[in-house]
Amino acid sequence: MRPSSKRAKVIRFALEHRFDHIQIEGEHGFGKPAERAYSHPMDVLADGPREMWMVGDNLEWEIVAPQRLGGLGLPHDSPIRPDRIIRRLSELLE
Repeated sequence: MRPSSKRAKVIRFALEHRFDHIQIEGEHGFGKPAERAYSHPMDVLADGPREMWMVGDNLEWEIVAPQRLGGLGLPHDSPIRPDRIIRRLSELLE
């Protein structure tokens, strides 16, 4: 999916006001799993890894790299396993 079509979905579903930062791969010249894809939002928001959430569907790209940057992420003694699996957005509020 092209970055412009991803941004169009964010606009179409009126998601912009719900987040402090939305980063779409391809708009900045770097992407997952590069650590820069995770450190950039920390720089933009002036937050550390423990104040941020990564929501995605690829454990290697979206959990392992943020954990290397100091996020809580995966247990060190385990193969890839997420902190939490959600199946509906409403579960984020629980």
